[in-house]
Amino acid sequence: MISVLLVDDHALVRKGFRLMLDAQPDLTVVGEAGDGAEAVRLSAELRPDVVVMDLHMPELDGVRATELIAEALPDVRVLALSTFDLDENVVAALRAGACGFLPKDVSPEELVEGVRVVHAGEAALAPRLLTRLIGTFVRAPEPPRAARRSLRLDALTDREREILRLIARGLSNAEIAGELAVSPSTIKNHVTSLFAKIGARDRAQAVIFAYEAALVSPGE
Repeated sequence: MISVLLVDDHALVRKGFRLMLDAQPDLTVVGEAGDGAEAVRLSAELRPDVVVMDLHMPELDGVRATELIAEALPDVRVLALSTFDLDENVVAALRAGACGFLPKDVSPEELVEGVRVVHAGEAALAPRLLTRLIGTFVRAPEPPRAARRSLRLDALTDREREILRLIARGLSNAEIAGELAVSPSTIKNHVTSLFAKIGARDRAQAVIFAYEAALVSPGE
């Protein structure tokens, strides 16, 4: 069973999501939180597999709550929710450690699939939506951070840079394998290596890194 913690400041929203998820044989909602502070506390107490996190809440918002959970509980995966598709808070949440993003008007099927995907270790976000989000909101970092980005980029091989650039353009591993005429398993090995070198927890953070390191540009 995949255990889920629901976080939203609206009780009716939580109830609707609970009905969607508890109807699945492999999912169970183990708790609900009405704000970010409660989400952090219950995550530590219940150790859910997945936290479904609304980003727009009073007091401690979902971005900061995501950051605190990701730092303290790396095995707990956060699926961010927002009312808006193009929302700079989504990028902030992905940078903070969220493993995916869905709009709040998501269908029951999409919510269920999103929870399963992030639990499996993948990013629950359409690649091209990810690149559109990041291309819209990610800007060059301040000089000290930019220098650290440059050092990490220098650690990549030419092939790893090429693969990172293709990831940032929205291609899946299978599409990259086709583009480079190599096996998907070879691409997977390269991706694992480059993620470790740049300090990316998942695909979303890798794309943010590529934009901040100026490896790709918005609209490319």
